[in-house]
Amino acid sequence: MDKTKIETLIEEVPKVLFINGQWQEADGGKQTEVINPATGQVIAHVANAGEKETEQAITAAEKAFPKWSGLTADERGAWLHKMADAIRGAAKDLAVVMTIEQGKPLNQAEAEILSGAACLDWNAEEVKRLKGETIPGPTGELLLVQHEPLGVVAAITPWNFPSAMITRKMAPAIAVGNTVVLKPSPETPLSALALMALFDKIGLPAGVVNIVTGDAKAIGGVLTADNRVRKLTFTGSTAVGKMLFAQSADTVKKLSLELGGHAPFIVFEDANVDKVVADLVAAKFRNNGQVCTSPNRIFVHESIQATFTEKLVSAVEQVKIANGLDENASAGPLIREDAIEKIDKQLDDAKGKGAKILSGGERLTGAEFDDGYFYKPTVITGITKEMAIFYEETFGPVLPIITFNEDDEVIEAANDTLYGLASYFYTNDIGRIAEVGRRLQYGMVGVNSINISYPQTPFGGVKHSGFGRENGAQGLSDYIQVKFLNITYKK
Repeated sequence: MDKTKIETLIEEVPKVLFINGQWQEADGGKQTEVINPATGQVIAHVANAGEKETEQAITAAEKAFPKWSGLTADERGAWLHKMADAIRGAAKDLAVVMTIEQGKPLNQAEAEILSGAACLDWNAEEVKRLKGETIPGPTGELLLVQHEPLGVVAAITPWNFPSAMITRKMAPAIAVGNTVVLKPSPETPLSALALMALFDKIGLPAGVVNIVTGDAKAIGGVLTADNRVRKLTFTGSTAVGKMLFAQSADTVKKLSLELGGHAPFIVFEDANVDKVVADLVAAKFRNNGQVCTSPNRIFVHESIQATFTEKLVSAVEQVKIANGLDENASAGPLIREDAIEKIDKQLDDAKGKGAKILSGGERLTGAEFDDGYFYKPTVITGITKEMAIFYEETFGPVLPIITFNEDDEVIEAANDTLYGLASYFYTNDIGRIAEVGRRLQYGMVGVNSINISYPQTPFGGVKHSGFGRENGAQGLSDYIQVKFLNITYKK
């Protein structure tokens, strides 16, 4: 892509805060750098907000709430459709911005952006079906159950899906009548600001969505401590999620936490090996393994282990790691240097305890890689529970293979983790499908499929992977409160 075109797209993205329908600098003009992980170069300086600006954003959202919540579901839905149309019209440009600041290949970036538009459209229609209830009263009263918006919603989003995580939270929140204060990741603020510029252009009412970029500790502290914020939705690490959970206790907020994952991927002896390998490579190298639902522990039945491993290594060696702007890239860089350090630490630990690397296992170097955060696609075998990689989420392009023999054995091993977000297994035995699907302790289970995220289906986990759901009717319900009315009309 033409360098001038890229520079123009980045230059056109606002680098300041959006509060009450106005673009504004952070107090004192404070800024932070945004780095391209493929080159290590600074691509922008973005406003670095703190407590004062966050309080201003909450005030703006609170002020906008009565009018926005007073609109009908049809009226709010029409705004969501406008937002979706604006995103689709700018999808290719938004994809370039995302690739430059986050690293993923352009085709993956564009697919993510379009999924956000679909999420807005789906919530625009589903909110019209958010029904209450009428209950017969024991002495003739009219007993009503109504659904109402909560008020101001705080949304904190991660760097690995810097557009989809925003639309996934924003769409149901504003569809039911809430207003939003958004804090995007400091690694990827441009995608959030580019979206907001589109929404501003179509005239979204002031205060409905506000964006503050900057000091995570200061912004998060205000969002959790302010009683005007009635809900906090967060996607990110389990450690940070627990901290926000604790900080929100004093203000008794409603919470949705989508936290870490450590997904098992189980291959039974009757599975179609070629299909499984293709699915596994597609799932693992989406965003280069930097996905909370990424397959992290590959359990393979010992009777097919040799064949499976040979085909997997062959497929992995065809994965092209490159700058996401390269149209042939299968995966891009990792987000930061510490991501590489974590992978090296896990692999060194595993090798020291008897594991064997079959492919990859080191940083990519050379002219196009030296200044970025690139790592070779890696397959490692001989993994046991004594190794850190069995229990620690990797968040990178590593496929650890673990063999098993019995169904009970692999189910127990798959559940042997604090996490419970996504899981996958492959078999053609209908009885096994029912049994394994029932026993896996995960919020989402892909059976002969890696596709577990749609606008119409609930997304979320159990155990230390958090609680609450995004997407689906369940996701919409996470942004409402229930009110009961007893209407006595007989004299």
